[in-house]
Amino acid sequence: MSVLTRDEAQTRARLLDVHRYQIELDLTRGEELFDSVTVIHFTVRSDLEASDTFVELKPAELRNARLDGRHLDLDTLDENRLPLKDLAPGEHELHIDAVMRYSRTGEGMHRFTDPTDGETYVYTQLFMDDVQRVFAAFDQPDLKAVFEVSIKAPEDWTVLANGITEHQGDGLWKAAPTPLISTYLVAVAAGPWHSVRTEHRGLPFGLHCRRSLAPHLDTDAEELFDVTRACYDRYHEKFEEPYPFDSYDQAFVPEFNAGAMENPGLVTFRDEFVYRSAVTDTERQTRAMVIAHEMAHMWFGDLVTLRWWDDIWLNESFAEYMGYQTLIEATRFTDTWVEFGVTRKAWGYDADQRPSTHPVAPEAVDDTASALLNFDGISYAKGASALRQLVAWLGEKDFLAGINTHFARHKFANAALADFIDSLAATTDRDVHAWADTWLRTTGVDTLTPHITPGDDGTCTLTVDHAGSRPHHIAVGLYDLDLTDEGRLTLRERLDLDIPQTDSRPIGKRPALLLLNDGDLSYAKIRFDTGSFQAVHAGLSGLPDPLTRAVVWNALRDAVRDGVSAHPGTTPEPAMPATAYLEAARAHLPRETDLAIVQGVLAFAADQIADRYLTPEQRPAALATLSALCRDLMRRTEDGDHPGLRLIAVRHFIDVAAQPDTIAAWLADGTVPGGPELDPELRWRVLARLAVLGATDESAIAAELDRDPSATGQEGAARCRAALPDPDAKRTAWEAMFATDDLSNYLFKATAQGFWQPEQADLVREYVPRYYADAVAVAARRGPAIAEAAGRWAFPVHAVDADTLRLGETCLRDGDPIPALRRKLVDQLDDLARALRVREA
Repeated sequence: MSVLTRDEAQTRARLLDVHRYQIELDLTRGEELFDSVTVIHFTVRSDLEASDTFVELKPAELRNARLDGRHLDLDTLDENRLPLKDLAPGEHELHIDAVMRYSRTGEGMHRFTDPTDGETYVYTQLFMDDVQRVFAAFDQPDLKAVFEVSIKAPEDWTVLANGITEHQGDGLWKAAPTPLISTYLVAVAAGPWHSVRTEHRGLPFGLHCRRSLAPHLDTDAEELFDVTRACYDRYHEKFEEPYPFDSYDQAFVPEFNAGAMENPGLVTFRDEFVYRSAVTDTERQTRAMVIAHEMAHMWFGDLVTLRWWDDIWLNESFAEYMGYQTLIEATRFTDTWVEFGVTRKAWGYDADQRPSTHPVAPEAVDDTASALLNFDGISYAKGASALRQLVAWLGEKDFLAGINTHFARHKFANAALADFIDSLAATTDRDVHAWADTWLRTTGVDTLTPHITPGDDGTCTLTVDHAGSRPHHIAVGLYDLDLTDEGRLTLRERLDLDIPQTDSRPIGKRPALLLLNDGDLSYAKIRFDTGSFQAVHAGLSGLPDPLTRAVVWNALRDAVRDGVSAHPGTTPEPAMPATAYLEAARAHLPRETDLAIVQGVLAFAADQIADRYLTPEQRPAALATLSALCRDLMRRTEDGDHPGLRLIAVRHFIDVAAQPDTIAAWLADGTVPGGPELDPELRWRVLARLAVLGATDESAIAAELDRDPSATGQEGAARCRAALPDPDAKRTAWEAMFATDDLSNYLFKATAQGFWQPEQADLVREYVPRYYADAVAVAARRGPAIAEAAGRWAFPVHAVDADTLRLGETCLRDGDPIPALRRKLVDQLDDLARALRVREA
């Protein structure tokens, strides 16, 4: 397939004005194929000579193509490009009649049959170049047009689209024409949906899911509508441009690759957000944040759209920042920046220290394949962190004024970084162009290290060693020991500090703890002075603010990952050992109250420290520590007052169980003593761990699948079967992933999650060298979504040794993986090399 280059897009944008698409889709012809008829009305600009261009499509069969009534030679279709020759200035009409293929990988028109009730659903995901799998298009974001879509569907289906849809009879649905939008934002979702509808401020709102999930959606519908209404109202207080579309539907769809997609008027979400088992309040907060994030896209991305994919951050960084900030302002979720700091920001820090790092706003994104790789922790988390720092430096009033200027200048059109910075500059005297150069055009993470100098009068001054190039506006927290309250750390003062400093900063008497970036307003790694590290070691859980504790936990995490001391002094200090992080967790998590911190610390301790950073010989002791920690948390929550904390503890206790007896008894009894009862998620979690430990078999897995035949049950069974410590089970799982193309994207992921287990290193050793060639082959056959899954989930992450690293480097050099897989392998191998360095440190 030919990928679109930036130069080609710029050339075509100079040539064409695209006015209107008329799209007819017939979804009634069977399980594999659907019909797609497209008429494109466009103009070739009058100041140009007769010119050539092309239209993109990826048909199973191209049946007819006419330009202004003249039949085109179908044999000229070259991969995904149909040439359009000698286009004279003026208006043109292109007619394309094609047969398209349904997807099983979440790309294009994805088709899914629910194993619970046999009902079938289809939905589109047209991001980047996947629109070409559904209809013919001039497929680039700056050729916006009006879209008129009609869909033929089975009689008992409901069809959703960007605009309000009407049933014309005989299964024919017609959607209201859209305003000017980009091709990748067109959306259709069809099937026997269960729908809940309301209206807010005159606008139709809808929630939609599979029928088999109807009771679970109904349970949460009011919560979902409350968040949607609150965000809608808050955005209308912030933004002068009103919501620009005719309705707001939110469809929870199966086997969705992303968290959600910001299709105007029809946001699609992964349907795991329709909870059928118990969840924590932090998970509900995450769902609410995604709702807020996607609604922000209606302005950032849909109303004003990037001109080319080098400005992904104009979509994602803004939606990420607005999602978290607006949730605090408009809903009951007031500590969202804690979860951002523990989870999302760590994602950004990790991505920014790999060889694949890139600026938030890169200058060289040459084609769509390269652009797809930049939907990562940098474009989301680092970009949102940069915006949070910008607001701290600029002030929210000037920031919002600049945003509203940007919307007014570019609504229903396209913009680039320079346009946004010019809009900001129009509302402030600050040098925002220089800020953009240092924050958006550079890579890497700055590191800030404090140095406290005592004076003769008993007071001290602070200087900050700044390893990096960006300016930072941060808060510095000064904490003293409260000797009347068991030595608890209490905030004395929080100082504003601009870095780089011009002079050392007086701080009064020496604090027990000096914390840089308190409040987490900037994007930087921080270290401690020796005295502060000792205070953290003793009193971390006693710090009064969860966001302060999140900053400290991130600093400890960074020190372990970097293989350095968390408190570098004037003389060389030993690296912070991974076991020290476990000791801190053991000491402080039993007293932690914030669920996001507990979940984040336990996840890093188990997934990275126990499974990768410690040697196989050290791992049993680490699991024992984590098991004891989870028992402490469970004892603390026996009164039932902290169900979310207890659920986290139970989940992690299951995941780190080294012996099967306790969790097998839970499964047999259907409950954890003192609660909770085992819902489907916990039952499959227990069974998966029993499979790893060799304490269950195929008959038990089949029985559980009979009990829960849902799509989630199918994934749980695939995960359990792949985890069985049996050569035949491993062979079957491997062949399912790499020798056939039958697995959907979700079943591929579930099988991969079960396959590699640290406890089974000897059993799967022969598959480590096989992985690279097989992953390259399946990625080439099945495309970017499966390539991403093969690189993320099927990589042998627990084979932490020099041979795995060498094999991977050879694959990158000689194996020719497609770009999506290459990026994943580069990141995985860098993480593997880091794990080896941590072990050595």
